[in-house]
Amino acid sequence: MDYNLTLNEETKPMQVEIDNDSALRATIDGSEYQVDYSVVSDHQLYLKVDGKAVNAFVSDTGDGKFIVINGISYQVQDADLLAQLPKKKGGNSLLPTEITPQTPSVVVSVLVKTGDSVEKGQGIVVLSAMKMETTLNAPFSGKVTAVNAAEGDKVSPGDILVDIEKTESDDE
Repeated sequence: MDYNLTLNEETKPMQVEIDNDSALRATIDGSEYQVDYSVVSDHQLYLKVDGKAVNAFVSDTGDGKFIVINGISYQVQDADLLAQLPKKKGGNSLLPTEITPQTPSVVVSVLVKTGDSVEKGQGIVVLSAMKMETTLNAPFSGKVTAVNAAEGDKVSPGDILVDIEKTESDDE
């Protein structure tokens, strides 16, 4: 099957061949990958990509998926479907706008304090889930207006850990 996927606003062609119920071969930009997978929960996949094991945490954005792998966030969408949707003004509203964990976690450290200015992509909070640390990053530049979590807190998806007021000049 052929796809055109938008990955963090960059479109890439992808071919997928299903081998069986738990394996597939994917070709992305000419590079081929063997992927074995199993569903851990509604929001977590266990993957072996060319023999290397990784956990992927997935949430639905309405017309795509938001995926976190090894602490790095990816927005993945069907580029062909996106081309058919009406354009929205004001940037991409599908990018996350809140600092919230994808899975139940424990706060390892909070890297900012109220009043701090942050840049898009800057580390905000470090979490630990299933013996794996993940850093949540600022979705846009702005000023920290509240820190709602502390080291050692147990947090869940939907809990807003840090509030950031978006900077007017940040049009992304």
